[in-house]
Amino acid sequence: MSTRHRVRAASAALTALAALAVSLPVAAGAQRHTLRGSDVAIYNVAGKVRLVAGSGNEVAVDVSRHGRDASQLRVEQGEIRGRQTLRVIYPDDVIIYPEAGYRTRTRSRIREDGTFGDSGGSGFFGGSREIEIRSDGRGLEGWADLTVSVPAGQRITLHLMAGEATATNVDGDLTVDVHSAPVSTERTKGRLVIDAGSGAVRVTGAEGDVMLDLGSGSAEVRGVRGSRFTVDAGSGELTAESIEAPTVDLDLGSGRTRLRGVRARDLRIDAGSGSVDVSLLDDVEDLRIDSGSGSVTLRVPANLGAELDVDTGSGGIDTEIPITVTRRSRDRLVGRIGDGRGRIVIDAGSGAVRLLRS
Repeated sequence: MSTRHRVRAASAALTALAALAVSLPVAAGAQRHTLRGSDVAIYNVAGKVRLVAGSGNEVAVDVSRHGRDASQLRVEQGEIRGRQTLRVIYPDDVIIYPEAGYRTRTRSRIREDGTFGDSGGSGFFGGSREIEIRSDGRGLEGWADLTVSVPAGQRITLHLMAGEATATNVDGDLTVDVHSAPVSTERTKGRLVIDAGSGAVRVTGAEGDVMLDLGSGSAEVRGVRGSRFTVDAGSGELTAESIEAPTVDLDLGSGRTRLRGVRARDLRIDAGSGSVDVSLLDDVEDLRIDSGSGSVTLRVPANLGAELDVDTGSGGIDTEIPITVTRRSRDRLVGRIGDGRGRIVIDAGSGAVRLLRS
C-alpha cells in the first residue's frame, strides 16, 4: 500500500472512531447500569440527578463519581422489598458535598443496604444509622451525579437526600422524594408525585395527576392537565397557573397562595396563614376556601353560577359582581350568583374578602 493510501486509511479510521465516540450515550467517566422491572427505585445520598426520556424496556443509569474520595463510592443493584433498585453506597456517616451550600448541614437516617425514605425502616427518612451531609469539614468527600433514562410507561421512584433533581420528558409513574434539594420537572406525562422536605419545587407542563407534599420552600406550577392536582405544604409560597383538573385540593400551612387560570369542578383550599388569590376560568360545582389569616380574593368568570356563603371573622367583604343577596352584614354575605347551580363557601378568620370578575 502506498504512503498516500495508508494516510487515507488512517484518516478514515480516525473519522470512524470519532463518529463512534460521538454516538456513545455514556458521558466520559460515567458507568452505565441497567435495571429491568415494572417498578424501579434509585437511591443516592448526594449529587445531581437528571431523569430523562429513555427507550426500550430497561432503565439506564449513568453514574459519575466526584470528589476527593469518589473511589470509595460503590453502586449496588438488586431486588429489595419487591422492586428493582440501584443504590449508591457511601461508606461513612459524614459526607462532604461542597455543592450543598456554605456551612450547610443535613442529617437523616439510612439503612445498611443504602435505602432510605420509604417503608421498611424506623426514624426520620427510615434507617438504622444516622448520616450527615456537610458542605465542608472532615469526612468522606464524595458524591454521585446520575442521569436516569426512563422508558415510557415505567414506574420509578427517586430518593435523594441532598443535591438537585430534575425530570424532563418522562412518560410514566414518577415519584421524586428528596430531603433537602430543589426539584424541577418539565413536560412529564403520567402520575407525578413530589415529596420534598425543603427546597424550591417547579413543575411545568405536566399531563396527568400531580401530587405535591412539601415541607418548606416555594412551589411554582405552570400547566397541569389531569384528574387531580393536590398540594400538602407546610410553609412557603405557592404559585400555580393554567391548572385543569376536575379535583383541586390544596392544604397549606403558611405562605401566600396565588392561582391563575384554574378550571376545576371541585376546588378546596385550606390555608393556615397568608393571602389567597384565585382566578377561575369556568363554572364550579363546589368551591371551598378556609383561611385562618390573610385576605381572600376570588375572581370569577361571567358565566359562573353558584350559591354563595362568605364569612369573615375580621375584615370587610367587597364584591364587584352581581349577587342576589339573601343576607348581608359586616362579616357575612349569603346570596346567589347567576343560576346558583354550584356552591361557593369562603370562611376567612381574619382579612378582607373580595369577589371580582376574572
